[in-house]
Amino acid sequence: MAILTKRDGHVEVVTVDFPPVNALPVQGWFDLADAITQAGRDPEVHVVILRAEGRGFNAGVDIKEIQRSAGYDALVGANRGCHAAFGAVYDCEVPVVAAVHGFCLGGGIGLVGNADVIIASEDATFGVPEVERGALGAATHLARLVPQHLMRTLYFTARRITAAELHAHGSVYQVVPRADLDEAALVVARDIAAKDPRVIRAAKEALNGIDTQQVHRSYRFEQGFTFELNLLGASDEAREEFLNGR
Repeated sequence: MAILTKRDGHVEVVTVDFPPVNALPVQGWFDLADAITQAGRDPEVHVVILRAEGRGFNAGVDIKEIQRSAGYDALVGANRGCHAAFGAVYDCEVPVVAAVHGFCLGGGIGLVGNADVIIASEDATFGVPEVERGALGAATHLARLVPQHLMRTLYFTARRITAAELHAHGSVYQVVPRADLDEAALVVARDIAAKDPRVIRAAKEALNGIDTQQVHRSYRFEQGFTFELNLLGASDEAREEFLNGR
């Protein structure tokens, strides 16, 4: 289980590898945040690609870690870790290209929703199952992928949307066969990396500066309701039902 990095010219490839489904533990979210932040600060890095190994891009937080931990330390850690990782993607000093395959759920939406470019494989699906897990979060980021009423419908129903559907909304830049995903992400990343890095870094900061959505604050607002649901016991019941397959 690890966050792996590899350099390809001026492109830093950050890979998430937490078998079997890339549900990240608390430390994994912080490690991911550190890897992306450090890559963006390196003057030799012009673009970051965020990808994953295994069955899917990301399955969110490690629910088992939360359930086997006494008190709320793991929950608070997961909240802070997700906030750090999502924020690292958004605040990265260079553009972040997300290469998504398989499932992209919960925390995965937080990552890709804050990315600058999304390339997806034909088998990729996106969703926020939080309401079925007794939690709230990543609506901030889902709202960056689809129109408002569709976002609400997907959120309330916990349904998934395909890469092809997101491509139609313009949030996924390109949909490719699974075998071509990494190369497609590299093609886009290399195109960006070939530009003057001074201009690209300034452009990233400028685009964030004119963003109409304050992603850091709105996501933390969502997390406050997650903590309330945990205090009420609703979250614990939902997580147990999920782990027991009910």
